Amino acid sequence: MLPYLLDWAHLALRWLHLIAGAAWIGASFYFNWLNNNVRPVARGPDGKVALGPEGEIVGDVWSVHGGAFYRALKKGYTIEKLPEPLHWFYWEAYTTWLSGVGLLLVVYWLNASAWMAGPLAAGPAVGVGVGSLVAAWLVYDGLCRTPLVRRPAAFGVVMYALLTAAAWGLFQLLPGRAAYMHVGAMMGTIMAANVFFVIIPSQRKMVDAAARGEAPDLAFGQAGGLRSLHNNYFTLPTLFVMVSNHFPFTYGNGRGWLVLAAVGAVGLCIRHVFNRKGQGKPYGAFVGLSVAGGVAIVIAMAPTPHTGPTVAWAEVAPIVASRCAPCHATTPTQAGFVAPPLGLVLDGEAKARGAAAKIATMVSSSAMPLGNLTGMTPEERALVVAWAQEP
Repeated sequence: MLPYLLDWAHLALRWLHLIAGAAWIGASFYFNWLNNNVRPVARGPDGKVALGPEGEIVGDVWSVHGGAFYRALKKGYTIEKLPEPLHWFYWEAYTTWLSGVGLLLVVYWLNASAWMAGPLAAGPAVGVGVGSLVAAWLVYDGLCRTPLVRRPAAFGVVMYALLTAAAWGLFQLLPGRAAYMHVGAMMGTIMAANVFFVIIPSQRKMVDAAARGEAPDLAFGQAGGLRSLHNNYFTLPTLFVMVSNHFPFTYGNGRGWLVLAAVGAVGLCIRHVFNRKGQGKPYGAFVGLSVAGGVAIVIAMAPTPHTGPTVAWAEVAPIVASRCAPCHATTPTQAGFVAPPLGLVLDGEAKARGAAAKIATMVSSSAMPLGNLTGMTPEERALVVAWAQEP
């Protein structure tokens, strides 16, 4: 019964994570688009632009959607009358992070022997996973308190190098998929903690000052804006990690950390295209870099065709029966499974041959057998892959 209930918990948390993540990332994309596309409005002889009780307007942007026209106005740091209601955006971030940690708990930490054990035993591996989230925020926040933060390009390079180093380190201690998920969780933790510890508190101080009729300290708005900019660049690499668990060829090899670093760099470049386009700046060169980087990754990761002697199904059948079929059966016999993963049943040559490409990817990447619970040896793995790669 417990595996069945955990499956439902997994499904519910993943659905919640997607819903909240879509809301958070959608709001982030929209407000960054808004900031990039706001243009200064015409000013009067006194150099100011006034609009009713709202006071001076810094800029505006017009848009059309759903059969209606919309005009968004951007205020400066002063406001003459606090509007009601004033909409805040933070529950999306908190819900995304909490549901993400819930997924780590249900899928990885409570099933550490299957998903986390590798170079480390299950318990220490979970400790590394939890510690990586805490360390990510402490290191990032510490860097934000140094003069380096005033040099955005240099700060970005340092953070990229540190996250790449963290990915490499996690790959030495955890299985590839778990390493990927924890790198993504590290970035998600930084983003959510930015909202909780810096962005929202800064905004509250500005709102409180406006409510008292005082001019807010500009440093609060600048601090929140800087952390929002950082979150803006974290989004696409984080989204890649969220979908990567469906593609074991990315994480299931000794160079998985390098693949993550390379795809992350492409994601940063694509995000920069969005920003420069919205700001009305040239962005073609970054489009070219994004495409070239993507093509280079695909070429570098191209599999090597099998060129050895032909492997007969008779040689592979006992391995599939003992190492794969305990999970991939109509009624799995492996503890913790109530249904075959992905609905894949391997009960004969015809079905195995139909899934040969997937078998080659999953077995060669060591993504399967899951946690190597059934004890597939390197020699057995090589034999199955050789059979699966044959035309």
